[in-house]
Amino acid sequence: MNTITTTALLEQLSWRYATKQFDAARKIPGEIWAAIERALVLTPSSFGLQPWKFVVVSDPAVKKSLVASSWNQSQPADCSHHVVFAARRSLDEVEIDRFLDSIVAARGGARADLAGYRGMMAGFAAKAAKEGWAKEWAIRQVYIALGNFMTSCAVLGVDACPMEGILPDQYDRILGLEGTDFTTVVACAAGYRAADDKYAKLPKVRYAAADVIQHV
Repeated sequence: MNTITTTALLEQLSWRYATKQFDAARKIPGEIWAAIERALVLTPSSFGLQPWKFVVVSDPAVKKSLVASSWNQSQPADCSHHVVFAARRSLDEVEIDRFLDSIVAARGGARADLAGYRGMMAGFAAKAAKEGWAKEWAIRQVYIALGNFMTSCAVLGVDACPMEGILPDQYDRILGLEGTDFTTVVACAAGYRAADDKYAKLPKVRYAAADVIQHV
């Protein structure tokens, strides 16, 4: 198995930053973008339930329309691909059964063999619905995907900017998510930094490892 070296990994993570200005003329090559999309699909999630949808916006008109709903930040319009991370609004047994069918299709076996796993997930879903935190659980899963996306971009030399400064309800309306099972949580612009983005040259500001990592 080919693996990235420790040096290369740390160099790429040191290279990346939250890009403020993108070069609107540069687009991510198809092969690279396909790998990034596959990395999104491969993101791990609790139970493996994948309670998300990733809306990839590359149409210039749609990207431009999202600027006003992004606190007038220019990244959605200027980036190559603007990814909107949406969370499932609720979790029910229909979705659980869909996931179990996927397990059988991928691994073989019988659905009956997964009865115990189904019962555990159904109990979890019922508790989440009763206590009102199913959506919050899904949102936390979405942030796992966001982190995976940003790291994958960095490793492949693609710039990215995570954006919580957006208006989710307006994003939902523009992207046709209203009335669906999913709602916007966060977005991330991806592409290539502009040559004159001053933030690219600023030193990173991070606490010392001893301040944030505890060994026990």
